Amino acid sequence: MTAVTPPLPTRGADPFAGPRRVVLGSLLALATVGWLLVVWQARDGASMSMRGGDDMGLDLTMGMAAPLFLAMWVAMMVAMMFPAAAPMIMLFDRVQRGKRSAGRSYVPTVYFVGAYLAIWTAFGGIAFALAVAIDRLAAGSDLVLEQWARLGGLLLIAAGLYQLTPLKEVCLRKCRTPMAFLMTSWRDGKVGAIQMGLIHGGYCLGCCWLLFVILLPLGIMNVAAMVVIALLVFGEKCLPAGSRLARTAALVLVVYGLVVTVLPGALPTMVS
Repeated sequence: MTAVTPPLPTRGADPFAGPRRVVLGSLLALATVGWLLVVWQARDGASMSMRGGDDMGLDLTMGMAAPLFLAMWVAMMVAMMFPAAAPMIMLFDRVQRGKRSAGRSYVPTVYFVGAYLAIWTAFGGIAFALAVAIDRLAAGSDLVLEQWARLGGLLLIAAGLYQLTPLKEVCLRKCRTPMAFLMTSWRDGKVGAIQMGLIHGGYCLGCCWLLFVILLPLGIMNVAAMVVIALLVFGEKCLPAGSRLARTAALVLVVYGLVVTVLPGALPTMVS
């Protein structure tokens, strides 16, 4: 399907400044609720993914069934991704409000946001399946358990190297330029808004997926690690020096991964 260029916002006085503040306030409020839910879930020590003592083993799912895990995953995504996704969401909303004020057919922004979240929810399902598979491997193999920290170190190194790949650069560029995304990927109607949300969510996933996979060794509900990753994602996507920040993060992740492979105790989930 050929993309249709949307009616782009014009310069000058912004008649939608008030509604835009409402949208931004709503996104930040949802992100705040997401963080509160994450902290509530983590306060009982759920961030620790290794059990000690006689019941030694991995518990990457923290004992949660799939529905609860996915619910907490969505809360995490809202908390960590909405601030970085806000410029794209607000621009989409502004264009739709412009169409509405001109008496043209428009689509509520919730269609775009819902499709965006659907991509991350699907990825959460994959993360849950991966966590269950690793837990089962560890239960049946002392080697996996003994080498878990070093495997985590290798995953950190992989995440760092991915920061330097052409795919990361392409996806990050799409996330950093909301106007260019609208001009090249616009679709009219509700179905079009859903398609746009899925496309943008796909670019966002391609940009950040390994940064979330490393939560497996760092702790799914490790709030400190989540804060650092959320700040990194926001900086990469929204700050002028975002591309340099991505490369700096690559170096930090690789170095930390090397340290963990040599000193397993440097991994926060290695507790006794």
